[in-house]
Amino acid sequence: MTGKKVLVVDDEIHIVHVVMIKLRNSGFEVISASNGQEGLKLAISEKPDIVIADLKMPIMSGLEMVEKLRSCEQTKDIPVIVLTARGFTLEDDRGRDLHISGCISKPFSPKKLLKDVENILYQKQLVQKG
Repeated sequence: MTGKKVLVVDDEIHIVHVVMIKLRNSGFEVISASNGQEGLKLAISEKPDIVIADLKMPIMSGLEMVEKLRSCEQTKDIPVIVLTARGFTLEDDRGRDLHISGCISKPFSPKKLLKDVENILYQKQLVQKG
């Protein structure tokens, strides 16, 4: 999976750092944004292979960002993993409608997040080959 680009969007800088270190140590190129509006601009310009986004952020929430990603031709097929605060859940219908690939509650295991990223990208690669 090396060489794949991951966009991490979260307003909590310590979360971004933990995720970036884990992914970079596993060979991923990582870019980041601190809110959904920045994340959307980066997703359009950088075309990452996958996006990891917090749901609750200032300026533009992660959910709003995903809605805009899905409505844009260049970004509509980028897989997204959302990070949620403990106790906050994403309704199954909403996640399906927005084609969200995974939902992980904070606090989370960076190792599990890495595994989820690898699995989602591997599945996407299989679909593209098939």
